[in-house]
Amino acid sequence: MLRDKQICIIGTGNMGEALISGLISSASSKPKNIICTDIHEAKLKAIREKYGVQTTPKNLDAVADSDIAIYAVKPQIMAAVLNETAEKLDMSKLIISIAAGVPMEAIESCLNKKLRLIRVMPNIAAAVKEAATAVAAGKHATDEDIKLAMTIFNSIGKTVFIPENYLMDAITGLSGSGPAYIFLIVEAMADAGVKVGLSRQEALFLSAQTVLGAAKMLMETQEHPGQLRDRVTSPGGTAIAGLATLESGGLRTTLINAVEVATNRSRELGQMMIKNFSNNCPADPSAGR
Repeated sequence: MLRDKQICIIGTGNMGEALISGLISSASSKPKNIICTDIHEAKLKAIREKYGVQTTPKNLDAVADSDIAIYAVKPQIMAAVLNETAEKLDMSKLIISIAAGVPMEAIESCLNKKLRLIRVMPNIAAAVKEAATAVAAGKHATDEDIKLAMTIFNSIGKTVFIPENYLMDAITGLSGSGPAYIFLIVEAMADAGVKVGLSRQEALFLSAQTVLGAAKMLMETQEHPGQLRDRVTSPGGTAIAGLATLESGGLRTTLINAVEVATNRSRELGQMMIKNFSNNCPADPSAGR
């Protein structure tokens, strides 16, 4: 379904390159069917030599020849790139945005035309092909479009479809920002390990592997985390003593508050982005050319 589609990836930063690597290593797409753009010729040369994909510095040319256009650019320049490529965007193409914090409403208002639009929120773990990715669809996107988007992003991790577009702010607060929370937890656990006598290297390895193993158990067993926690906590044992300390320190409440605050901040930034797009996108997509 995806292998015969021409895909352009606009922007070959960390996320753009992760997508190229994932699509090729998973055999979801052929290198000859992928064309990438970037403002840095040296980066395009490196990408071309490493993955065997097509490259061009011209966004408009890449979009024109593609069935699927993936916008992997910084949110600050998204409006400018959309304007640059608007004339080649229509219902014949699937448009996917991974520009962080840019709501679908901003893109739709900027282009002011019917489009098969998908918004995707992956996270930094795409770099190791373990991204947690949420997919949301615009009103003109089809079921096949959603499947295509999920196939693309399953190449760099695991995806979930979110029917309610407004929940993308919650996704940003939870899984988009979530790796930062986990990195802090792992660092704190490693500090604790050093405090009780382990070397820094040993403590950091054990902390990271513990998080990895616990996550894998959750994913593979599909058991509730409370059930798995109970399997670790023996009466009067070490785990329950540690858990009691975490609860008294408010870890659960703090994490809940962190996700809520990050969600609210994402919503605020999204509203700012909508205003920014309305100021920088012409009401008529053909205007200004």
